[in-house]
Amino acid sequence: MATSTHVPVEVYLRSSYEPDAEYVDGKIEERPVGERDHAAWQAAIQKWFWKHEQEWNINALPELRIQVAPTRFRVPDVAILDSSAPVEQITTHAPIAVFEVLSPEDTVQRLKHKLEDYAAMGIPQIWVVDPEDGGFSRYENKQLLNRERFDEPARGISFEVSEIAKLLRR
Repeated sequence: MATSTHVPVEVYLRSSYEPDAEYVDGKIEERPVGERDHAAWQAAIQKWFWKHEQEWNINALPELRIQVAPTRFRVPDVAILDSSAPVEQITTHAPIAVFEVLSPEDTVQRLKHKLEDYAAMGIPQIWVVDPEDGGFSRYENKQLLNRERFDEPARGISFEVSEIAKLLRR
C-alpha cells in the first residue's frame, strides 16, 4: 500500500490522488477504496452530525486532509470541525472528532499509527467503526475501547452512537 520512494511534502500537496492518499514522513500511503458498507457508514456519520451542525457549532466533512504533524497528513473518513475555528484548505487545528470506518484492507498496525497521529495532534474524540458488526470503538490512552456514547461535555454534545446506525442505508 505504501511506496518506498521519498516524496517531498510540496509534491504531495500539489498532487491529486483518487481516493486521496495520506503522507507519512516522505511516503505516500494509499487509502483503501471504500466499499458500499464503508460508504454507507461514512454517510450515516455525516448525516447525524449535519443534523446538529447549528446546535453544536460544528462542521462534518468527509475525507479532509489534516496535517497532524509537519511531515504527516492524514485523511479520516469523517472529520468533525469546530465551526468557529479558522477555515483552512488543509486542517491544522485539531478537529473535535475523527471517524475511521474499517475497510477489509485495513491492517491493525496501519490503523494504530493513524490513531496515534490523531491523539498526538490533540483530537479529543477518535472513533473507529466496524461496518461488519456496527460496533463503535473510541481510541483512549492507546487503546480501542468499545463505547456506546459519544460525550464531549465541554461542547454540550452527548448521544448514543447507536443513533448513527439508525441513519444507515445499505
